[in-house]
Order: sequence, then C-alpha cells, then structure tokens
Amino acid sequence: MRTTLTLEDDVAIGLERARKERDASLKDVVNEALRLGLHEMRAKPKARKPIELKVFDVGEPLFPIDNIAEAIAFGEGEDYK
Repeated sequence: MRTTLTLEDDVAIGLERARKERDASLKDVVNEALRLGLHEMRAKPKARKPIELKVFDVGEPLFPIDNIAEAIAFGEGEDYK
C-alpha cells in the first residue's frame, strides 16, 4: 500500500538514524517501527509490583488538629481564643 505521511522532525531524525545504523531502506525501518509500536499499543499493560510502605505510630499530636485556626495559631506561637 502506498501512502503519504507527514512526519514530525524528531520522528524523521530518529528514522534516518535507524536507517543509517541498520543500513536499510526507509521503507523497511518505518515498517519495523510501526510493527513494534502497534504490537506495544495492543499489548496488555505489564503488572506493576505493589508498593510497600512502612507505617510508624507517631503517637498523639503535639497540638490540636481538629480546629485548623487553632492549629495555625499554635504553629505560629500565638494563643488561640
């Protein structure tokens, strides 16, 4: 199938580099890149390893956290009334 593509500059540069490295035609490099890309796009996402977080009990808070105005005043060294 013949078609016309408009390539962005970075893609054209990458294809040209790959063509030179492989000593291949542009047609072959484009077809290989498209096959690889299409295969990756159709593939199921790889399972991610669960993240394990360490949890520490830091005890009771040193200042009240249920009233934000009071907590800010405490943090700034002011009395809240």
